[in-house]
Amino acid sequence: MNMIFIHRNMPGQFRHLIQALARDRNNRLICIGQRPDFAMPGIGRVVYAPQPSALPPEPNPFLAPMDMAVGNGLQVARACDAVRRNGYRPDLIVAHPGWGESLYVKQVFPDTPLLHYCEFFYRPYGADTNFGPDDRQDMETDCVTWTRNAPLLLALESGDWGMSPTSWQKHLHPPSMQDRISVRFDGIDTEILRPNPTAKLTLPNGTTLQAGDEVVTYVARGLEPYRGFPAFWRSLAEVLRRRPAAHIAIVGGEDVAYGKPPPTGGSWLQTMRAEQPLDPARVHVLGTIGYADYLRVLQISAAHVYLTVPFVLSWSMLEAMSAGCVVIGSATPPVQEVLRDGHDGFLVDFFSPSAIANKIVEVLDKGSALQPIRQAARWTARSRYSLDRCLPHQIALLRSVAARQTAAIDPSK
Repeated sequence: MNMIFIHRNMPGQFRHLIQALARDRNNRLICIGQRPDFAMPGIGRVVYAPQPSALPPEPNPFLAPMDMAVGNGLQVARACDAVRRNGYRPDLIVAHPGWGESLYVKQVFPDTPLLHYCEFFYRPYGADTNFGPDDRQDMETDCVTWTRNAPLLLALESGDWGMSPTSWQKHLHPPSMQDRISVRFDGIDTEILRPNPTAKLTLPNGTTLQAGDEVVTYVARGLEPYRGFPAFWRSLAEVLRRRPAAHIAIVGGEDVAYGKPPPTGGSWLQTMRAEQPLDPARVHVLGTIGYADYLRVLQISAAHVYLTVPFVLSWSMLEAMSAGCVVIGSATPPVQEVLRDGHDGFLVDFFSPSAIANKIVEVLDKGSALQPIRQAARWTARSRYSLDRCLPHQIALLRSVAARQTAAIDPSK
């Protein structure tokens, strides 16, 4: 097939899919996005620059998302038009609609099937906003949240089909659209992400931790409330007191990936350190690290904590399960879709540092007795979320949409 992939942060969630398709020389791929550093063997690449905003320096919050979406959509349409004028005719276009990039592709290729990656649909209630007692929005902010869906709705209406990585994310979308959205997870490499009983990690201060030690791990793109970082940090004093041999390894940047920065300024890590200082000889904040060290962090973990508000599920939780971690996850919908309490991990109250601390201590106390939990976690990751399972289902969906055989697709599978 001839295919165009569109993603602002190319390759984003399409990385494994693009790599698999590019290995077949019968496929011709063009990837469109904003990242100038993106390149993969066997693909064409188009980099576009975001269009300058036409809004004032402090824009109306209702209009800013649409302004960005229209600008991105126009730039991508121009890129697609250039591709068309060079003689390229795609059999399928696959796009992430979240930043408006697919708004106008049908104006360039009206007869080409368009498959959207339906990652998230904004809701004032029932998802990430108005979730916690300290996160109550006023009415006008709720209206802003809902209005953010305007460019999404335009893009999705122009699409022929959609795919969401999880059932919960699919069901955030309007009921009228859900019959045209299939659940297809991106896939994780469970062959690389596997247990290693001999794994060791030497920290910047010279401390070496290894599998079998009491290592509590936490991983997030950003150390912030969306991923439960404040509650996790507040749990640690009790863990350190009750488990004197325990070490904490924290992976993640200080920039805010989602949500808002602290009201007092600085980073959430700085805020939590000021609120509750912890022993730096035992609490190791590693920042952003390379993949090999990230894998070792998971492989030496005795207890892995993953917390999230009702939002996009992080790959890192499934990667931790694939590496055989004992995952302590928040009892929130994205986690509950994957993890069964007491079977392949444990669930705790997102808002309760004491519950998090108690569960960490319990897991450390039981140690090797929780090997069946580790094995079940890896089985869940391998049987439901591995690349060798997910990629064939994704590719089959792409072929069905390209062939306009959507009537035979069961969106629930």
